[in-house]
Amino acid sequence: MSATKTKLSPAHTLSRRGEGPNPIDIHVGARLRLRRTLLGLSQEKLGEAVGITFQQLQKYERGSNRISASRLFNLSQVLGVPVSYFFEDMPSPEHIATPSPDLPPSETEEFESMARRETLELVRAYYRIEDPSVRKRTFDLLKALGGERALDEAV
Repeated sequence: MSATKTKLSPAHTLSRRGEGPNPIDIHVGARLRLRRTLLGLSQEKLGEAVGITFQQLQKYERGSNRISASRLFNLSQVLGVPVSYFFEDMPSPEHIATPSPDLPPSETEEFESMARRETLELVRAYYRIEDPSVRKRTFDLLKALGGERALDEAV
C-alpha cells in the first residue's frame, strides 16, 4: 500500500516577536473598526456588548492582539455580519509580503476613508435633505467641486 503525499497550500507567515502585528490580524482589525464605525458604535459600546474593555477592542482593531474564533463569532453577531466579512478583500500572500503602489486601493481602504467621521456626517446630512431635487443638485455640486462632471451635463 503506497502512501500518497498531499501537497498543502502555503500559509500566510506568522509574525515573530519584534516584527509587529500579523498582516491578517491587521486586516481583520481594520474590518472590525470599519463595521463598528459604519454602525456609529463607540469602542466602549461594542466592548460592553461582547464583554470586553474598550482598550481590548482598540488592540483588536490595531491588530496588536489576535481575536479568538469565539470572540470573532460574537463580534459578527453584534455587528450583524457573517464571520467571513472580516476576511473579505484579504490581500493575497504575495501582496502582503510585497505591497505594490501600482495596485488600486482595496475596497477596505475605500471603506475606511468613507468611515471617517467627516464623511459619515456628510452622508447623514445629505440624506436628511427631504426634497429630492435639492438632494440631486447638492450631489451634482459636490461632484463638480470634487472635479467630476455632473451626469446630465452635455459633453
